[in-house]
Order: sequence, then structure tokens, then C-alpha cells
Amino acid sequence: MRYLRTITLVLLDIIIINFSYLFGLYLRFDGSLPDIYLKIYLKHAPYITVFCILVFFVMGLYKTLWRYASIEEFIRAEFAIVIANIIVVAGMLISINMDLPRSIYVIGLVFQSALIPGVRLLSRAKYSLFDTKAHNKPGKKPKKTLIIGAGEAGVLVVKELNKHSEILNIPIGFIDDDINKKNKNIKGVPVLGTRDDIEKIVKDYGIEEIIVALPSAKENDTREILQRCNRTKIKTKLIPGYYTVIDEKNFDLSKMREVQIEDLLGRDEVHLDQESLKDFINDKVILITGAGGSIGSELCRQIIKFNPKKMIMLDIYENNIYNIQMELVRKYKNPQIEVLIDSIRDKERMDSVFDKYRPEIVFHAAAHKHVPLMEDSPISAVKNNVFGTLNILKCSDKYNVKKFVNISTDKAVNPTSVMGCTKRICEIMIQTMNVESKTDFVAVRFGNVLGSNGSVIPLFKEQIKNGGPVTVTHPDIIRYFMTIPEACQLVMQAGAIAKGGEIFILDMGEPVRIVDLAEKLIELSGFIPNQDIKIEFTGLRPGEKLYEELILDLDNSTKTEFEKIFIEKPVIHDKEKLEEGLNKLKGDLNQKDYNVILKDLKYIVPNFTPERLEK
Repeated sequence: MRYLRTITLVLLDIIIINFSYLFGLYLRFDGSLPDIYLKIYLKHAPYITVFCILVFFVMGLYKTLWRYASIEEFIRAEFAIVIANIIVVAGMLISINMDLPRSIYVIGLVFQSALIPGVRLLSRAKYSLFDTKAHNKPGKKPKKTLIIGAGEAGVLVVKELNKHSEILNIPIGFIDDDINKKNKNIKGVPVLGTRDDIEKIVKDYGIEEIIVALPSAKENDTREILQRCNRTKIKTKLIPGYYTVIDEKNFDLSKMREVQIEDLLGRDEVHLDQESLKDFINDKVILITGAGGSIGSELCRQIIKFNPKKMIMLDIYENNIYNIQMELVRKYKNPQIEVLIDSIRDKERMDSVFDKYRPEIVFHAAAHKHVPLMEDSPISAVKNNVFGTLNILKCSDKYNVKKFVNISTDKAVNPTSVMGCTKRICEIMIQTMNVESKTDFVAVRFGNVLGSNGSVIPLFKEQIKNGGPVTVTHPDIIRYFMTIPEACQLVMQAGAIAKGGEIFILDMGEPVRIVDLAEKLIELSGFIPNQDIKIEFTGLRPGEKLYEELILDLDNSTKTEFEKIFIEKPVIHDKEKLEEGLNKLKGDLNQKDYNVILKDLKYIVPNFTPERLEK
């Protein structure tokens, strides 16, 4: 197809070149063309033609896909015609004694300048008319589409676009890093360049949408390509099967999704020990508290894959846990799940749950986690995070749970917030109880997860939807992020290798400036930061740190066999002081004295430094 198109264009150009000069001679002599001039031209016509065609090849006139050419391509065509004619004039003046009338060179140039681009413009008009009929819907215009990846997935994309005119995407070209594919045609679509050419090609060809078809690419490569696409400010979509191998039978282009911030900030793929996870979970009774939350629901999705004997999903909030229940019921045939709407604060009810189901493994994800809200409601934070957790700890010990895995946070390190302090107390309780219990109690500590409930990303998206401004507390504030699936997989893996008493620390990678996060989200939404959508700085909130403590301190950590999981060196806690502090804290909850509560928390966690504490 490509070669036929090239041959056709070459033949048309040959006809136009010779017609232009002969018609110039005809006009010059008012229709009475002298034989001598005709013989001179015909003698040199092969050389003139070859020179012109060679220049056209060198200038890329036969590589351009003219149906999608931009104004730059037509300007280049005109430039090539001028260069070719200068060479022809110079050659004719040097090679023959009797010159042809010089006016024919001007006439020839004029005709070639009109006819050679004109043929290509007709080609574009023809295809535009065809594409409009094939792809268009009333009132809608098909989008010029660039496909990233000229492999099997990219070919499937082209097939689907050609098959389904209702999708309204016209494939203009491929991008592929395989240099052997460059300038080749695949299914009639040219490979226009590599990832380095994305921005130029988008501009030159007037691309309106990008489809990324790289299901088997490495995470780092895909992320870099997505970042390049993001800089074009063109809407970018990912094909189904972005994280899995796709095939033609299951391929469904209608389920394409737009690029998310997680794709731009995502991390390397997590490599898990599938056998150890299978031994850990398979045929076991698993209890997940906070199962309707961001972490809890993803734990449900990951754990169910390893065929637990029964998975008990417990949460106080019915809407979210209902959604994950329905998702699992749709996806799995007769999943062994049980949904309970209960509060971990209810000690008697928790005892009844443990007595009835006798869980072997507990993943404790239930917690109040919003830092500013807990600053205003410290009593609720203590009741839920401290004493609710204590209820689950005691039940786990009483009913001989094999392993208890607590979800902790980087905010527990040198805490400045009530929430962070309550989570640090949980870590202390876990390590203290592990000393005397048959249950292996462990905690897994990590930072923020992308897109979790209450995180900055949903907030930013809502602000962008409303036209801005996007609010950031401080221009220098940074946070560590990982994706929810990654965090949950590492939590499971840490639980599988735990021996009791450990605080596992997940390697969070490099920190992210929140203002950079805001700018990327604005760009993904098709706007220009601080032009279309303003970014405003509102000041740090109560209990909020400018820089979170490094989630991974290698000097105080030991490596595990997994590169992203470390263990904080164990600490022996004073059990009597802990019990005394908890009793005092519990007794003071009824007083509802903010300052007293802060002092009680600081007694248990001496390095707690709340901003509001009155001396």
C-alpha cells in the first residue's frame, strides 16, 4: 500500500514536471513551438526529471502521509520545488551551448508550485471526505490520533479504530522506539518516530488524542512516555490490559481509560513471593477491619486471589463496604466472604465476632486517619485508633490469632499530630503485647497512598472540576507516595514473613512536592497551571508537617529478602508505663479537656510535639 502510493506520486510528479516545462515553451512561443527548442528539451528531459525527483526524495516529499499533512509539510514541498528548479537551471546553463528561453524556467516553477502540492492537497481532501463519511457522526469531528507502541497491542488498536467508526478516532501514525520500524507502514499506518519525537509529531500532524498501547513495557519506560505525552497537553488514554497481557479475543477498546496521576507518579512493579503468600493466606480465615476504606478494600481484592477459607470484611460505614462486596461478588463465583457492619470500639461485639469466626490472620486497617479532623476531635481519635485497636489486639490474643498485621503510618514517626501520636501508641501496644502473646503482632508503616479517600488527589480533582483555585498548604511541602495496590501487596508480603514484634517499613522512594502534583493534575485535566486554573497557598494546617520524616531510615533499619521492605530495629517498651498511660488516658476521655488529652498522649509518646499543647 505504501509503495503503491509512493510510485503513484512519483509518476504524477514526473508528468507535472515535464508538462510544466513543455507548457512553458508552448506559452512562450504562442503555440508555435520551434523544433529546435523541443529537441533540446526532450534530450535533457530525463536529466531534469531525475534531478527533480531526487530532490523531492531527499526533502521527504514521498515519506509524508499527505492525508494528514500540516502546513509545514506543504511549505517544505514548495521549498523542495524551488531547490529542484535552481538545480535544473544551473545544470541547463552549464551543459548546453544554446540556452532555452529563460522564461520557461519561471513558468515551469509556477506550474510545479501549484500542481505538485495541489495533487497532494487533493489526496488530503479525498481522505478527509472518506474519513468523514466513515468515522463521522452528525455534529462531531473525528480526532487525529497518535498510537504509542507499534507492537501487537498497537495493531489491535488500529484494527479496532478501523472497525468501530463510532469511536471517532483516526490513526495518524505510530510511535515506537524500535528504529527498524521507523518509516515503515503497519496496517497502512506509518511509524513516525520514537518517544523523543512525540512532542514534535503532535505539533506537526495536529494530533488531537494519544492512545498508549504498551501492555508489556517496563514501568519506568511507560511512565517516561506518559510524562512526555502529558507535556503535549493532548488528551492521552491507556488501552485495556495496561498492567496485563492483552489478546485480540479479549481486547475491548471501548474501555480505554484516561491517564491518571498514578500513572505519572507510579513506581516500579512489585515482585512478590507468590508461594509464601499462598501458604500465608490459602485456606485461612482472614479478618480485615476497615474493609471499606482505601487500604482495606484493596486488601480484600488482593487477599481473595489467594483463596482464603473465609474472608470477614468488617467496617462501621456500610456504603463503601457494600461497594467492595458487590465488586467481589461480580468478579468471583461464590466468593467466601462475610460482611459485618460493626465498630471496633465495641469491645463485646468484637469478642463475639472473634469467638464466632475464629480468624487466623487479622489485617487491622480501621482507623481515623485525617490529620486536621483529628486535631479538632482528639477524643474520637483516641477512642477509635487507640482503644478500638486495643480491643482487636486483646481479642486476637484471647482467640489465638496466628498473625496480626496493623496498618501504621509515617506520621507515627516523631509525631506532631494527634492522629500520628495515636498510631505510634498502636505500634507500642503491638510490640509490648507481642512479648507475652502466642500471636505474632506486627505493624507495617508507610506514607501516603495515591488516590486514597481524603488524600489531596480527590480534593484537587474536585477543585479543578469547579474551575479552581487548587489549594496547596505550602509551596515546599513534600510527601511520600505509593499506589494503593503496591502498598497492600507489600503489607501482605510483610505479614507473610513476619515473626512477631517487627515494625516493617516500606520503601516509599523519592518524595513528591505537592505543588508539582497539583500542576500535573491540572495539566491532565487539559488546563494550564496558574493560567486556566490558579494554585493558591493557604498555610500549613494544625498538626501538619512541612516535611514528613523519612519513611525509611537505613541507619535504624535492617533489610529483608524483599528490596522494598525493611524492619525497624526492635525497641523494648516499658509495659507498666504503657498500661499506666492508657488507664490515665481512658479516665480523662470523659473530661473532654483538650489539653489534658494531649498531655496524656505525650506521657505515652514523649517525642510527641503538638502545636496546641498548653504548659
